[in-house]
Amino acid sequence: MLKPVVFVLGLLPAAYSSFQVWMLQSGGLHYLGADPARELVLIQGQWAIHFLILTLLVTPVRQITGWIQIARLRRMLGLFTFFYASLHLTAYSALLLELDFASVGTELVERPYITVGFLAWLLLLPLALTSTNRMVRMLGQNWRRLHRIVYAIALLGVAHVFWLAKSSYFDAFIYGSLLVILLVYRLFSRRKGYSGRVTA
Repeated sequence: MLKPVVFVLGLLPAAYSSFQVWMLQSGGLHYLGADPARELVLIQGQWAIHFLILTLLVTPVRQITGWIQIARLRRMLGLFTFFYASLHLTAYSALLLELDFASVGTELVERPYITVGFLAWLLLLPLALTSTNRMVRMLGQNWRRLHRIVYAIALLGVAHVFWLAKSSYFDAFIYGSLLVILLVYRLFSRRKGYSGRVTA
């Protein structure tokens, strides 16, 4: 029952965004503010980072609590990370740049936060493509090595939020603090001999 519940919960942010767009288009009450396109882009990006942090939390929670079943959620949470990161990128390209691909290239060169955000998405792509049981068997130990880049992706995500911030760095501070705690825990657990795959 746990996986279906988490799956439905994971879709709620996307459903909320779709509902807000529908309300906006129909002239109803919505909560997308004065700049709905920008708000939609931000919502998807925030949920991508939320799911990334949740993915990284799975192994520590399993090791500390002994709750083995939570490990079954790791792959799903990782795929939701990629799903919302892809929605974030799509919304940015379609709503803010209006699919002007020449502008996309310019943004990548001139705006560091776009560069690191796009790089994070590119690194997420092979993790999503190798998330199946078949790919785990095919890659063997290389699968673990590949999926360790999830921490690099998280660092890029925090850098993306930090550069994007214009007035408040609160979100970047929270994400960065959580990531530091997870990295310290990972180093500590490796010394103690804990085992567990890290996947996105």
